[in-house]
Amino acid sequence: MNSHQESLQRCRFLYFCASMLKDQIQLLAKKYKEEFIAVRHHLHANPELSYKEFETSKFVQAKLQEFGIPFTVMAETGVVGLIEGKNPSSKVIALRADMDALPILEENDVPYKSKVDGVMHACGHDVHTTCLLGAAKILNDLKAEWEGTVKLIFQPGEEKNPGGASIMIREGVLENPKPQCIFGLHVHPGLQLGQLSFRGGKVMASADELYLTVKGKGGHAAAPHLAVDPILIASHLVVSLQQIISRNRNPHNPSVLSITAFNAGTTTNVIPNEVKIMGTFRAMDEQWRFEAHELIRRNAKLLVESMGGELDLHIDVGYPTVYNNEALNEKAKAKAAAFLGEAHVEETELRMGAEDFGYYSQVIPGCFFRLGVMNKEKGISSGVHTPTFNIDEDAIETGMAMMAWLGSTVEP
Repeated sequence: MNSHQESLQRCRFLYFCASMLKDQIQLLAKKYKEEFIAVRHHLHANPELSYKEFETSKFVQAKLQEFGIPFTVMAETGVVGLIEGKNPSSKVIALRADMDALPILEENDVPYKSKVDGVMHACGHDVHTTCLLGAAKILNDLKAEWEGTVKLIFQPGEEKNPGGASIMIREGVLENPKPQCIFGLHVHPGLQLGQLSFRGGKVMASADELYLTVKGKGGHAAAPHLAVDPILIASHLVVSLQQIISRNRNPHNPSVLSITAFNAGTTTNVIPNEVKIMGTFRAMDEQWRFEAHELIRRNAKLLVESMGGELDLHIDVGYPTVYNNEALNEKAKAKAAAFLGEAHVEETELRMGAEDFGYYSQVIPGCFFRLGVMNKEKGISSGVHTPTFNIDEDAIETGMAMMAWLGSTVEP
């Protein structure tokens, strides 16, 4: 047999093995579907806010122990598991899920409705954790059938600065062993059940928080000439901030500055001493992001002082952009098409929302993809971060199977 024939034979053998593994993963995902829907119900009914995921962490640890998967705890509530397949040193792939909930009062009338007043899994992190636990069980069952090591990252605090991902990275989650790439899944209420979506390059924006206090000199509203009106100054400042962005950024470079709070005064006849403003700044380009910070600081200070006021300004630097490695994204997209069929794979739209998965993708190649959870026929279409958000739970079978498939078959 010549070298070409040997190569062809090996390709056929690898294709056969991959086909067998795909069938096994799909069968186990179907077999475990109801078990992990029940897991999601438990997590959804017992949500915990960012950095307070103590019971959620214990639940994840108990599940990994039940599956026979070794794990460590970091960032206080984060859990990191390791599954070794054949030739465990041949490659290391990380799979990530976030665990925290939001301060939202749930309005869904379901048996698994949140038991915690004013706290809800309104962004689907209960689904992400469930899918990764399901993938972990499948991968562990089949560890004699795939090569390499899969690192499971259950992360706290995605919803709140500084972002649990940044803490996990600082504590060494991307070391010992060092993953060659990382995958993250997120529910998409605008994507139909049974669909997945991928996008290479820039996917989501950075997110920085703006806190401004405009100080003036209070007085009687009938005598503004004796005061320094911070409301007037702050009003000019809000308009000026919009112009800083629209007149300085490249129009082909998406960027958003939104003022979301303007608080001052208590009555009709008193000019207050100060105005407090809050907002968010988002960008798709890291260089422009920090250039904009300097423009905001400089121009805001000059404007306020030119009108006789003083300014306290704090920019709380948040999550970086989510950047999907193009080569890894193409591999993952091809794997998804092979697993579900090309008709079930779409392109994710560019989004100005933020995700602390961006911290991982700044360090190692990352791929952040979307899981369709919408089913309009069942009335399931509410957006994330709303009190009526929910999913068609058939998506859990797809989500855990896809995470297991990517973790076991992608070559970094």
